[in-house]
Amino acid sequence: MAENPNAHLVRDAGEVEFVSPAPLAEDQRSADWRDVPGRTDPLVSELSGVIGGPVGRHAVVGRSRFFTPMRAILLLAVVFLALGWFAKAPCIQQAPVGANGALGLDWSGNRQYVAMCYSDTVPLYGAERLNEGAFPYKKWWEEDAGNGQMQRRYMEYPVVSGLYQYGAMAVAKAWDAVHWLPGALQVAIYFNVVALGLAAAWLVTVWASALLAGRRVWDAALVAGSPLVIVHAFTNFDPLATAFATGGLLAWSRKRPVLAGVLLGLGGAAKLYPLLLLGPLLVLCVRTGKTRDWSVTALTAISTWLAVNLPIALLFPRGWAEFFRLNSERGADPDSLYNVVTSFTGWTGFDGVLPVGQAPTILNAVSFVLFALVCVGVGYVALTAPQRPRLTQLCFLLVAGFLLTNKVWSPQYSLWLVPLAVLALPHRRILLAWMTVDALVWVPRMMYYLGVSNKGLPEQWFTSAVVVRDVAVVALCVLIIRQIYRPDEDLVRYGFIDDPSGGVLDQAPDAQPRRLPIWLRPRVSKNAPPQDAWTTSG
Repeated sequence: MAENPNAHLVRDAGEVEFVSPAPLAEDQRSADWRDVPGRTDPLVSELSGVIGGPVGRHAVVGRSRFFTPMRAILLLAVVFLALGWFAKAPCIQQAPVGANGALGLDWSGNRQYVAMCYSDTVPLYGAERLNEGAFPYKKWWEEDAGNGQMQRRYMEYPVVSGLYQYGAMAVAKAWDAVHWLPGALQVAIYFNVVALGLAAAWLVTVWASALLAGRRVWDAALVAGSPLVIVHAFTNFDPLATAFATGGLLAWSRKRPVLAGVLLGLGGAAKLYPLLLLGPLLVLCVRTGKTRDWSVTALTAISTWLAVNLPIALLFPRGWAEFFRLNSERGADPDSLYNVVTSFTGWTGFDGVLPVGQAPTILNAVSFVLFALVCVGVGYVALTAPQRPRLTQLCFLLVAGFLLTNKVWSPQYSLWLVPLAVLALPHRRILLAWMTVDALVWVPRMMYYLGVSNKGLPEQWFTSAVVVRDVAVVALCVLIIRQIYRPDEDLVRYGFIDDPSGGVLDQAPDAQPRRLPIWLRPRVSKNAPPQDAWTTSG
């Protein structure tokens, strides 16, 4: 057998030589530092009995050539994405439901709710006039505004999401035009094209999360195997935003501020939430005196967002502004805390009953003020914690606060929290409990949309589930804040490891501006390690 040129001779404690197929891992990648869930997590240890039990005490960890943790996690993600596709598949079934027996989507008997397979992508194919091959933001149509008057409508999504839909439509129509390819209704082909791209985006999210997890790479298995993936991976287009957001955080962790800004800017052009991550970056950079790095990322993100949006805004201003108009005029979403109060009390809201098309100005202002208070609170925690918080901890707190105070919490928005929660609070049983609760909200939601007259559920069943979901998210925030003020309880910080996603913030000492008042400076805590504890080598 030919000698392996990449083999490395290694001596154990007894001076016995053996061959390693690759260089031994060093520093925080070594087997001594790598987290092995089968040994450290009772839940995983019990579950591992299905495949032979936890890793043995003398097993060689991290030397597999092919079946690496990353590949195992991505394979798990593919399995859960496949389950997600099968969960939506009943909504693209075809039947002779049209005139003269023409094929159409079989949504008879409210299949989309009874089978719980509803996905926005299917009705939007016709509602956004994509079936006509129309270019988003240029094409317009008229709809009844609900008050007997006709209203001009356009594509209602941010630019990247809208162009993604247009690209998927072009691929679907091209596929349909080739007669020797497997045929189906164009909307079914379109859904599958969209789902394929969204699956790739979620795989990027999982990949970036695994790299951000550092020595706790197996934590990313919860991103790959989250119950929310089965329910919401293909409900809307949000995996695009999560891919850009986690990719931006990964670029920041690799000390590439320009790339981080580009990715966060693109994410903001898909869904606005990735731009929120600039807030935690700012306060942490202020605390460590790294504001120049933040400025590079922020300016790049804003420039990228403008570069994507300006051409559409200049060419089709009314179409481009549709997203902002709709979000300004829409009322409290069924998932919002404001609607929960209305559901149980009959409250008519801050603005009362409004005519169709009139913006709820008081609700908008209250939502904005509450989120501003969340931002202030996150900034206070970031500046006063005895040990600088980790980036993903603050990112989760901010995004969770945004969802809790916002007037809109579409069900698929919960995907935003999945990678941030896993990286911020790597307690697997707690996270799995929250994800399961959040995913199960889909059941009473679909039954509520079905309607009581069709043997569905009353609204209060659904809003009660929303309350449980919100309480679970608040509990996660409380646990994260507790660990921020008690960093010795943080499972991520271990030995010389400070913040795997911190980039220039990792192991950086405090260097607050002198003009910062005393009450905004770090508190002294007996539980906090010395300031230079993270800068010592392992």
